[in-house]
Amino acid sequence: MKRNPSARIVLLFLLAVLTVPAAGLPPGVVPAQPKSEILAGLKSHDRALYVKEGWIRDPYIVLGPDDYYYLTGTTPNPGDPREQSDPYNVGLWKTSIVGSKVQVWRSRDLATWDYVGVPFTLEDTAHFRANPASIDRDGPDQRRIWAPEIHWTGDRWALVHCPKGVASLALSAGPELKGPWTHPMGLNLGARHDPSLFKDDDGTWYLLWENTLIAPLSRDFTRFTAEAVRIDPAGTRPGPNGTAISRIGHEGATMAKVFGKYVHFGTAWSTDLPRKGSYNLYYCTAAKPTGPFGPRRFAGRFLGHGTPFQTRDGKWWCTAFFNGNVPPVPSAGIESRDLRAEAQTINQRGTTIVPLEVRQLPTGDVSIRAKDPRYASPGPDEVQQFQF
Repeated sequence: MKRNPSARIVLLFLLAVLTVPAAGLPPGVVPAQPKSEILAGLKSHDRALYVKEGWIRDPYIVLGPDDYYYLTGTTPNPGDPREQSDPYNVGLWKTSIVGSKVQVWRSRDLATWDYVGVPFTLEDTAHFRANPASIDRDGPDQRRIWAPEIHWTGDRWALVHCPKGVASLALSAGPELKGPWTHPMGLNLGARHDPSLFKDDDGTWYLLWENTLIAPLSRDFTRFTAEAVRIDPAGTRPGPNGTAISRIGHEGATMAKVFGKYVHFGTAWSTDLPRKGSYNLYYCTAAKPTGPFGPRRFAGRFLGHGTPFQTRDGKWWCTAFFNGNVPPVPSAGIESRDLRAEAQTINQRGTTIVPLEVRQLPTGDVSIRAKDPRYASPGPDEVQQFQF
């Protein structure tokens, strides 16, 4: 058979293009989707959208008072070369590239992101101001800021973050997302892992932390106005050591009010074992923010520590990110693939948003579920059996 030299050249060109990393990205890391695809997906609300590349964990998106979407999360310090040399750093322990600064981006359309800068650093915490030496107890290279969230209070920004040893509840001086920051509770905030804020319809703010305690705050954020209570889901499930457990997860707890119900979100590995399986999002509902809450239900696979949020048109989405011990696995056939041997995800490095179906049931309760089939169902590695 006669060979076609032109076809061979085209084939070699395609192979070269497909094997060369995108400009400026480490090998294996793919760029975010084109703007046209993101905008089309925002309208169709039927598939996950990879909206921004860049090493990040716990991405948090909120619509600000200026009609921009703001994005922050756990990141390396700006310019850290390990973001290139160690692109899938799991973000844990002494080899972590998690930095000591809060970075923020903003976007009008969730497709094009502008860098806002670094409005908050470890040096802005009440702990550093009270005793700078305490921050370096594990060595200067072990400084960390994890899981920052920013919340608009009506006239200023509130920022919370962990780890619990240096956790903050800080307020900006005014409507701009920048310092100087004040700490209305000071060191009385205490050690709070994964703190999150929730504002009720009557204006009361609540702090959630661990997995999960909740307590109301005074209007000036200077104190708790009641004792903290646990808000575990009703019922139990088999724990990894054979003992029944009732907790919703182990981290990443948030709250939203939907159709008059309080929705408590929590994060856990599908196996309830550390870094085994998929990193998932679960929820339960109640008539009051302090409960009692109904049974634990499944919101989405690979959505652990995601932020459920609404776009301007009222559609619900949830942020997602790479969290695994190996690079992203292929998504084809993922619904039936057992991942229990290792921490694995289909999410690319960066920020992905996944559409949620949020509806009110005839009973008045709320149902929340990822719409993209790759995220919508628990995998074979899920230890809890859910009724849908």
